[in-house]
Amino acid sequence: MSLQAYQQAAERSEQPRDSEYRLFGEVTRALIEAAETPSDDFKTRIKALDWNRRLWMTLAADCARPNNALAADLRAQIISLSMWVGRHTSAVVRQEEAFEPLIEINRIMMQGLGVRALG
Repeated sequence: MSLQAYQQAAERSEQPRDSEYRLFGEVTRALIEAAETPSDDFKTRIKALDWNRRLWMTLAADCARPNNALAADLRAQIISLSMWVGRHTSAVVRQEEAFEPLIEINRIMMQGLGVRALG
């Protein structure tokens, strides 16, 4: 079995929480790499920032659905964070703010996704 076939099979069999953790890891890695690129490397920086913004917009849209199983207060917090990510991302694009707060928020989300329920 090729590595690619194995990865595809693993992705199909993983739990949604694991998929979200993996996706946050990939996006966060892209943000870290973009933060380390020269400020005139707009393509790399914008690509990572856009990917992160789209991830957060998707989370917010999912949380806004009435059949979402998360607690209402947690859904509201995620939507609020998504709005903050959008505003901060715009400021990073304008080079008025740094990448680090976006990276830190993603790391915090990954910590929460990494916690397994006991029992």
